[in-house]
Amino acid sequence: MDIRELSLPGVFRVTPTKHADHRGHFYEAFKREKLAETIGRPLTIEQTNCSVSRRGTIRGIHSASVPPGQAKLISCLRGAIIDIVVDIRVGSPTFGKYEVNWLDGHSGSAVYMAEGLGHAFLALTDDTCVNYQCSTPYQPDIELHVNPLDPELALPWGLTEPPIISAKNANAPTLAEAADKGILPTWDDCLALYEKLGAPA
Repeated sequence: MDIRELSLPGVFRVTPTKHADHRGHFYEAFKREKLAETIGRPLTIEQTNCSVSRRGTIRGIHSASVPPGQAKLISCLRGAIIDIVVDIRVGSPTFGKYEVNWLDGHSGSAVYMAEGLGHAFLALTDDTCVNYQCSTPYQPDIELHVNPLDPELALPWGLTEPPIISAKNANAPTLAEAADKGILPTWDDCLALYEKLGAPA
């Protein structure tokens, strides 16, 4: 597999090598040693989640307080999504920037994101299934939400009709509001966590 870092620190795209024959195809979706070699530490998977969404559904922007934070390896098992990782780490040199990836059930590609980053996606097909491999279990008391339709962020969803979105996400603060409330992870806290876990700065 090919793993390369993208424009945000701590975000990597994982592209598997597919082996096809008359039966179909096979690929390695996760290889602990290869990922650890590239990102500087192993991804310990504590929980795996799957979401199934209707076309036009936006989920996110979701994150978790640091520490402990939650690193994720995200893939689309069925259908297709516009996947967006947002740097919500206050003080980061790329704070407020985002990384956009197309993920679908045919490519097998995935996106790794380190703790402290925010994640959202738009389902492009009905019955879209997204898989999340998570480094920590879900903890509702530390979850963070930023509005995915924040006009200042202006994420490139390419919407042609109103999205399907939860009340929690629709009522979430903008990035600026969340920063003003002091609820976002800080770059310094994230760097300290990365160093503790063995990740490169």
